[in-house]
Amino acid sequence: MRLVMASANPHKAMEMSDVLRDAMPSCEVVPRPADLGDVAEDGETLAHNALIKARFVCAAAGEPAIADDTGLEVDALGGAPGVYSARYAGPEADPVANVAKLMSALAHVPLAQRTARFRTVVAVVFDDGREVLAEGVVEGAIALSQRGDGGFGYDPVFVPDEAAPLTFAEMSADAKNRISHRGRALRALAEHL
Repeated sequence: MRLVMASANPHKAMEMSDVLRDAMPSCEVVPRPADLGDVAEDGETLAHNALIKARFVCAAAGEPAIADDTGLEVDALGGAPGVYSARYAGPEADPVANVAKLMSALAHVPLAQRTARFRTVVAVVFDDGREVLAEGVVEGAIALSQRGDGGFGYDPVFVPDEAAPLTFAEMSADAKNRISHRGRALRALAEHL
């Protein structure tokens, strides 16, 4: 099987390719075509956004495409930023601004009340119209400060329950992929396929 990666984020594309290589050795993942423009992620759910991206890339490339959407759900913030995680600090915000806004919103929230989870939905859209979805979740908490140099996005502030007290950014890529939301969603997808 050959899948075209919808993500233009090099960190996410590498992470997804690494997990898929282990979960589906017969699957070849190829990069997103360089000439594709941006896709509006305006869905109301992670699943909808993943499908929007996978459908767009599948139609443009003429072959099966894989996409994901991930949300960080913080209980003290009523589940925010959720589906808006990538643009939490505004439509043009970068990960640094998103993390800064999150930490500001939680400035007076004690550690015991900083429970959160990462949720990923992965979609594969085939050129014959078939669509497959899979989800992965990892429970954890938001740290009191940023720690670690690895990972990307909210990784420096997310402490997964299974690796506490380490943040995702303090873990090796392999260790993170074994327990992460994205790793779980991709392995569930591989089982389904």
